[in-house]
Amino acid sequence: MASNPTYAANPRAVDWVQVTTANTARDGSGSPSALCQGSAAGLKITSIQVQATGNTTAGMVRIFLSTDSGVTWRLFDEFPVGAVTPSASVPAYRAFKNYTDLVLFGTAVRLAATTHNTETFNVFAFGSDL
Repeated sequence: MASNPTYAANPRAVDWVQVTTANTARDGSGSPSALCQGSAAGLKITSIQVQATGNTTAGMVRIFLSTDSGVTWRLFDEFPVGAVTPSASVPAYRAFKNYTDLVLFGTAVRLAATTHNTETFNVFAFGSDL
């Protein structure tokens, strides 16, 4: 156990990826798109935001976790997507989740994202290096 508390050493505004290719798999197959990678001291992810860039249909955006540099992916979280047709008075689909204990220790630990349907989403990870 550390004798001194650890604080954010390098706040990261965002790491992000754009996902567009449909992938219905929940087993990590199908090449999830890299979102962020841990650091030697640890990368604490405080939140993830999913933002559609156009029309959406009922589906899912999935977040996967790998501890072996992206060789093996495991389903970590899902963002249910509703049907939305954005316009001048209707915003595009957006979802946001906070995390209190998501720390990626070491550079082999990574997060990636997929979309269930062929729709475009920007996926952002907010956090800081420890």
